[in-house]
This record gives sequence, C-alpha cells and structure tokens, in this order.
Amino acid sequence: MQIYNTLTKSKQELKPIREGEISMYVCGPTVYNLIHIGNARPMIVFDTFRRYMEYKGYKVNYVSNFTDVDDKIIKAANEEGVDASVISERYIEECKKDMQGMNVKPATVHPKATEEIGGMIDMIQTLIDKGHAYVAADGTVYYRTRSFEGYGKLSHKNLDDLQSGGRALLVTGEDQKEDPLDFVLWKPKKEGEPYWESPWCQGRPGWHIECSVMSKHYLGDTIDIHAGGEDLIFPHHENEIAQSEASNGVPFAHYWMHNAFLNIDNRKMSKSLGNFFTVRDISEKYDLQVLRFFMLSAHYRSPLNFSADLMEAAKNSLERIKGCASSLKFAIANKKDGLMDASLKEEGLKKAAEYVAGFEKAMEDDCNTADAISAVFELVKFINNELKEERDASYLQSLYDILVKLTDVLGLIMEEKEEILDEEIEDLISQRQQARKDKNFARADEIRDLLKEKGIILEDTREGVKWKRE
Repeated sequence: MQIYNTLTKSKQELKPIREGEISMYVCGPTVYNLIHIGNARPMIVFDTFRRYMEYKGYKVNYVSNFTDVDDKIIKAANEEGVDASVISERYIEECKKDMQGMNVKPATVHPKATEEIGGMIDMIQTLIDKGHAYVAADGTVYYRTRSFEGYGKLSHKNLDDLQSGGRALLVTGEDQKEDPLDFVLWKPKKEGEPYWESPWCQGRPGWHIECSVMSKHYLGDTIDIHAGGEDLIFPHHENEIAQSEASNGVPFAHYWMHNAFLNIDNRKMSKSLGNFFTVRDISEKYDLQVLRFFMLSAHYRSPLNFSADLMEAAKNSLERIKGCASSLKFAIANKKDGLMDASLKEEGLKKAAEYVAGFEKAMEDDCNTADAISAVFELVKFINNELKEERDASYLQSLYDILVKLTDVLGLIMEEKEEILDEEIEDLISQRQQARKDKNFARADEIRDLLKEKGIILEDTREGVKWKRE
C-alpha cells in the first residue's frame, strides 16, 4: 500500500507500527451547525481508506473527534440563550444522521473536546515544565514556537518567512507574547463563556491542543496516520506536531494524509457567494449515496468541483452499478444450476478476479478511488454481458458477492431494502401476468400503462417480470 505522505512530499509504503493494526486519527467537525459538503469530503475519503484496510484484514483503530467548545458554538448558544453544550450536542446528533446517510462508519471512538480537558491541562503543564510554553500575566498560556526545532516540517514553511509574511499565527494578546509567532494553548474566560479550572486561570483550551491530547489518549504517543483536509496542514496540524513531539519526545505520526479542497461551480464555497451547501441540503435533492459516489469519483488529493451536472452524472453512474446488482439478484432468484459447464464457470470467475485485482491495484496506489470505480464499471460491463447468456444461479451468486464486496469497500450500498407493494398494485401485476397467459395483450398493456401512472415501471425478462419505482 503506497500512500502520499504530506510530511515527506512523496509516496511511501505503509508500514504500520504494529503488525496487522493501523492507528488513525482524523480531525472531525466543529459542531455549531449542520455539516457542509466540504466537511463531507474527508469523512467519506478516509472512511473509504479505513474500509479498504479492513478489507485487507487490518484492524483499524479509527478516532475522529468532535470539537464541542469553540467561539462559533458559544456565539450560537448566546444567541439562543442556552448553554453551549445544548448547541454542540444538537449538532453532534445531526452530524451522526448525515454520516449515516453517507454510509460513513462510526469511528472506533468519537471523543469530545470538553471530555478531555484534564488531559489538555496535563499536556500544557508538561510543555511549561519543559520550557516549550509560558504563562502570561492574565493566565494565558502560549506555546514557544521557536523552541521546537522541527516547526514547519509538515507545511514546509520557514519560521522567518512566516514572521515577515503576515499574521498566519497571530491572535489577540500580541503584547503578552515573547514572539509574534507563539500560539495559544489556554485562554482566560470571557463573560458568557464556558470555562474550566486550571493552574493558570479559569478558562478554556486553544483549538490545537485538543487533537494532540485526544490522539495521545486513544491511540498513543506515536500513531500510524493522521488525516484531514488540506486546509488543516497549517497551522492546525503543524501546531499539533509541535505540541505532541515537544511533550512526548517521540514522532507524532508516521504518515499525514490530506484531501484537497472542494469548490462549488469552480468557486470556493462561501455563504456570501450563495454557493454554500450543507449535506442536509443535498439530501433533499439526492440520496446521499450519490454524494458519496461523487466524492469518490476523483482522487482525494485532486481539487473537486461540485455542480448540479456532475451530481446528475454521479447519480446516473451509481444507478448503472445498482441496476447491475438488481438484475443479478433477480436472475439468481429465477435461474437454476446446471446451465453451464465447469470450464465456462472457471473462465468467468477468473475474468472477474482480474477486475478485483485492478480494483485493489488502484486502491493500493494512494487510495485511488477514481480508478477503483473504473475497475468496478469494467466488472459491471462483464456481468451485464454474462446476464445475456444462460448462466448458473450459483455462478451468478459468486459474481454478485464479488460486486457487493468491492462496492462495500467504497461504502456504496447494493443491498436494496425489499419494498412492500400496495395490495392494489400487487393485484394489478398479477392480473397483467394472467392477461398475458390468456393472450389478452390489450388488457396487459392497459395494466402496464396504469401501473406507469402510479410510478411503477415493469420490465419483462426471460426470468420473469421485474419492477421498480420510477
């Protein structure tokens, strides 16, 4: 398995710390509102990476946090006149609903920042004790950025360039800092804000310290993979490395994976531009499986443009795969064994195995889901051709199992829930079948048209009548 490591700016073979296990931390959302489709991309991409590693037999300890204390959460809480936890808990639950809709598996652990304050205080104190942090007069704790020799190794930024190039790291309270590039680890409480007791003041943690502590708590001092959107490389992930490695004295993560930005109609997503969409907005127009398929249709490190046309294309492509799975299931239910000789079956399964190999080759080349989907479509084309011939039910079942196994890695659901037809519709389908037996084709066509008006499409096949909702 080759993955592109942001730290080394090159593809590297994945060699886990512990054989057969992978420890992976993915930065989760700040829960002040419904998640947007930009949040959805890393959720879907790294869920797919996890699924593939599990498919290959690895045990994946997958941790993704919820940032549940933040200025935006506090602002929303004050506007509603409620405690900040009311806002965060509400949107954690809404986020979980959207994740379920996108078929994103729950993490092994979903830690919340507010439940890890003790660990944050401990790490901050360790950094102070080691000379990597200091306490200002008002109780703010700052990280001494220049005290960490490796600062900039992930983002490949130079500290002197940062100082001369602007205010990327600067926050309020500049006059208290030893150096303009120092960043906040702990800040004093303000009126109307939640706070916790600490050795320095009543207050709350800075953003960056959260993930350092939660990763250490659930995965250990050194982890295999840390992942997130490329917007987090600097300063968030850079600061995580500085905190964790200065505190723990060992490398923080061996591999860093980052997905590229998502644009809307070739522009950056922005509320002011009117091109801002939540996952919930998309769910009103499309099944979220379509959104998932769309996200995986490009390589995760390539910028992805979201548009109505591209979503329609994704919908049509996904329907082709699901249509193949549906046809297979129908044929399996209506065929018998003994229709093909063993050598033909062996040849067909060997061909299917080639498509599986193509799928795995794509996934092992830095999780190339775009090429993996192409391999799935090659398999679908092969299956559709096989369905035109006389084939054994057991052979078709093997093809179905292969298709489902690959699409499950992509998080695409082929197993449709059985629909229960209204008694009237069931009766009409039975009447039509009887009319065809009686060679009363005018009546059969009349019933077909009536069912079409009700949104039921019939398809007469060699194995019998198939139907679907329009």
